[in-house]
Amino acid sequence: MFGTYFLLSTVCLVICDVFLFSIPKLLSLFLEFIEDQEAPSWHGYFYAFAMFLLACLQTLFEQRYMYMCLVLGLRLKTAVTGLVYRKILVMSNASRKTATVGEIVNLVSVDVQKLMDLIIYFNGTWLAPIRIIICFVFLWQLLGPSALASIAVFLFLLPLNFVITKKRSQFQVCFMTHKDERAKLINAVLSNIKVIKLHGWEKTFMEKVIGIRKQELQALKKSQILFSQMVCFSFAPFQIAFVMFAVYTLVDNTHVLDAQKAFVSLTLINILNTAHSFLPFSINAAVQCSISAHILVQASITIRNGTFCWSKETSPCLRSIDLTVPQGSLLAVVGQVGAGKSSLLSALLGELEKTDGSYVPQQAWIQNASVEDNILFGKEMDETWFNRVIDACALQPDLESFPAGQKSEIGEKGINISGGQKQRVNLARAVYQKASIYLLDDPLSAVDAHVGQHIFEHVLGPNGLLKDKTRVLVTHTINILPQVDNIVFLVDGMISETGSYEKLLQKNEAFAEFLHSHVAAEEKAGTGLPAYLKATGLPLCAYIILLFTCQQAVSFSRGYWLSVWTDDPVYNGTQQHSELRVGVFGALGVVQGLFVSTAAVLLGGVLASHKLFLQLLRNVARSPMVFFEQTPIGNLLNRFSKEMDAIDSVIPDKLKSLLGFLFNLLEIYIVIIVATPKAAMAIVPLTVLYAAFQHFYVSTSCQLRRVEAASRSPIYSHIAETFQGSSVIRAYKDQERFISKNNFLVDQNQRICFPGAVADRWLATNLEFLGNGIVLFAALFVAMGRTHLSPGTAGFSISYALQITGVLNWMVRSWTEIENNIVSVERVREYWRTPKEAPWTQNGKLQDQVWLTEGRIEFRNYSLRYRPNLELALKHINLTINGQEKIGITGRTGAGKSTLAVGLLRLVEAAEGAILIDGLDIAQLGLHDLRTKITVIPQDPVLFSGSLRMNLDPLNQYTDADIWTALELTQLKSFVADLPDQLEYQCADQGENLSTGQKQLVCLARAVLRKAKILILDEATAAIDLETDLQIQSTLRTQFKDSTVLTIAHRINTIMDCDRILVLEDGRIAEFDTLEHLIAQKGLFYSLMEESGLA
Repeated sequence: MFGTYFLLSTVCLVICDVFLFSIPKLLSLFLEFIEDQEAPSWHGYFYAFAMFLLACLQTLFEQRYMYMCLVLGLRLKTAVTGLVYRKILVMSNASRKTATVGEIVNLVSVDVQKLMDLIIYFNGTWLAPIRIIICFVFLWQLLGPSALASIAVFLFLLPLNFVITKKRSQFQVCFMTHKDERAKLINAVLSNIKVIKLHGWEKTFMEKVIGIRKQELQALKKSQILFSQMVCFSFAPFQIAFVMFAVYTLVDNTHVLDAQKAFVSLTLINILNTAHSFLPFSINAAVQCSISAHILVQASITIRNGTFCWSKETSPCLRSIDLTVPQGSLLAVVGQVGAGKSSLLSALLGELEKTDGSYVPQQAWIQNASVEDNILFGKEMDETWFNRVIDACALQPDLESFPAGQKSEIGEKGINISGGQKQRVNLARAVYQKASIYLLDDPLSAVDAHVGQHIFEHVLGPNGLLKDKTRVLVTHTINILPQVDNIVFLVDGMISETGSYEKLLQKNEAFAEFLHSHVAAEEKAGTGLPAYLKATGLPLCAYIILLFTCQQAVSFSRGYWLSVWTDDPVYNGTQQHSELRVGVFGALGVVQGLFVSTAAVLLGGVLASHKLFLQLLRNVARSPMVFFEQTPIGNLLNRFSKEMDAIDSVIPDKLKSLLGFLFNLLEIYIVIIVATPKAAMAIVPLTVLYAAFQHFYVSTSCQLRRVEAASRSPIYSHIAETFQGSSVIRAYKDQERFISKNNFLVDQNQRICFPGAVADRWLATNLEFLGNGIVLFAALFVAMGRTHLSPGTAGFSISYALQITGVLNWMVRSWTEIENNIVSVERVREYWRTPKEAPWTQNGKLQDQVWLTEGRIEFRNYSLRYRPNLELALKHINLTINGQEKIGITGRTGAGKSTLAVGLLRLVEAAEGAILIDGLDIAQLGLHDLRTKITVIPQDPVLFSGSLRMNLDPLNQYTDADIWTALELTQLKSFVADLPDQLEYQCADQGENLSTGQKQLVCLARAVLRKAKILILDEATAAIDLETDLQIQSTLRTQFKDSTVLTIAHRINTIMDCDRILVLEDGRIAEFDTLEHLIAQKGLFYSLMEESGLA
């Protein structure tokens, strides 16, 4: 299907070229008519209309070709994205270690785009040489052997072009490599931002990202400089024309360079230049596609059978496993740290590579075919509850209409019931489960208004079946909003307002506007380009404009000089002053080359990109934790990958093209009006119509681009979730549902892409017709005024007018691409306005002060809430912890144990009250001043892709001896000593080549290295066995005997030797005393001991 469609598009392009080469022949006949004053006037009008007709046919076939290529590109993008997603679902652990979410996002955002680009440019690799050959044949017919000079110039330029292209591809490979490294690191930072903030490592990781970014931009800069040298070949028309005309006139004095030969030759040379220029773009697209295809193929790693191991490079971690688990039995897996407990579970889930033996799973699959089975979904039948659910969901009338009532077969995919019935069956299934939390994605959308009201009253509303449950309802049903408790109003993925219906109406802000208009507030268009130009620098922008102006002024002078040359009188079969004409013509071309501005534009783009990226990185790093909890990681990855790719490469290139074509268009207008002033009567209205078309299109296209960009983020989020949870998805055998969701998200994205592609073709077709109209009027006015127009002036005007369709076409494409891609600047700048956490450092606050020498902590009426509209998570905490005291913190799940650490490190600021450390209010300190003095070992151990040394000492503060001592104290020395590269051993992303227990021990070793005065262990030993746990506790007692230690634990035995124990319940202090007193009280702590089997 792809091949046939592409072949049809190629046929359209070939037909387009037939019309393209017919136009110079008509121009030759038209100029003959101008020279021949005896020829009938209708000949001129006929040639004018014939050129117009051929140009219009050329436009139609070219735009048909572009449309078919874009459609094919969308299909290819869908197919490749689907293949990449399916690959994620079957990736083994060895595969996951060689890839990250950032790299996968790069695959489906950047690399797939390169494949789409190749479809448009591929035909240029073979069609451009054919165009070049045809041009040389026509030039030979006009100028005879002198055309060989043009071939010599071309053959000199062509290999030079290829050499530069090859060199540029090397820089491009380097650029893409660094881009992937940056994406990988940014993904790691965003995924583990909480740990980074807890340790105050933001600056360190920002420096790592910026270091890679600088290498990336250095490669881009070199690539752009080479590209600007390639663009210098856009002066090939002048170079070819100069050599060819010089040889033609100077070798033989009898050769007369008249208007027909000169300007038809220039028209052919322009076609030649288009083909010549298109060739490097085509080759570049092929190179880029080759690199991207290589990256895509690399992702295709095959899982091989064998004894279980984490990867083919490592020794087996499970050998000769023979395991049977009887149905209904409980199997406990125990062992020392690194014994292979997690590996065994991974083996059962198919996560390890197999080298011998086989694993046969026992699958239990139930097909829910009837209405009843669909609602029960495997649960026992409760007739009373079932009937209540049926009535509440308004399904009773439907069941009565079905042949077998609730036993009726629904059919595959609900094919024989309506969308509303399917929606209500889905809702009934959810209600029947009696869950605690309900997430409801617009369940009222597919039902009638009265049915929707019934469902809201009987299921979702204040008196419905779910009235005591937590319900999160996504809805577009405006009339039910007054009856809900709270409303969260979202704008572009972020919470804009939160509160009750009345409160939001009183505020009269975004929600009220939404309510009145039923549409979300649109993004302000046009803010991206000024921001981009400001980042480039206004002096550089002014310099670029000056270069373009001078370049085009010299170009006009060169064309005008050629028209004067061709009008020179002929005496005795020769033209006078040929040497002077050739010399000035050549000098003007050289001067024009001095004003080449491509390099300035592209390097200005690199400068702007660097500034925008730094601002984005700094603002995201300075955002509080609540921002990361509310913003999907896919949105952030989209900004750092797809949007930055547009700012890096697309915008500078299209801005360079736009400026070039804009100044070229102005030159063409000046030429036509100078030759035939009456043509202004046609040019002015056609230009107004041109602007109207473009304005109408741009307003539509920009909104489509914004919606498309918004629809892209859920794809990246879904890919990130799948990549991280592929083991769970496979364990539940739920791959098909996730694939369907991915297909749905990609289809949603493509539905928005397609109208954008069609609108682009609509605009290009209409504007080229307008350009063809300008050619028609220019030719008609020349034909009408041929009695007082010289052939040179006529040829000058018409040959320039013939360029206008191509100029308008490419100008529109460049402008459209800028308008569409400048949204990337707007989307990046969105995160400049996010809330910022407190300053990292407070200048002068701790100057000449030695702070945190005791480790005394005092909570004064301290309360904390995670969001402004949520309940307090900690309520009026008052307690004092003495320096060097060892405090155990316990309580049931959700009591507020970890929240206490969150407040102490100011991940969330206090709702009221204060925390004092060594008598200093921590709210007055810079966040890094505070966090670098406190060591935290979080619940989930976090390691980054990189060496073991880097993970132990990210700031590079300690010696090897210090690190080995810390490893010895945490029982890791022998393990690390046995690793291939010891401290330089490369940890996989998220430390996937270490067990959970080993990762926890590495985090403990990191804490031992810092030896802070305050240590917080947040369930730090929950992932290791009891014997190792006791060893670690002993190490902590000796190494942190002079520190204040807060140990948060569910396992009571880990805090039995603490000086005092804090027991929390519902965010309040339930008990706080020594172990002996708590046992004697026989209160909450004693009951927790009983539950743990210790009492």
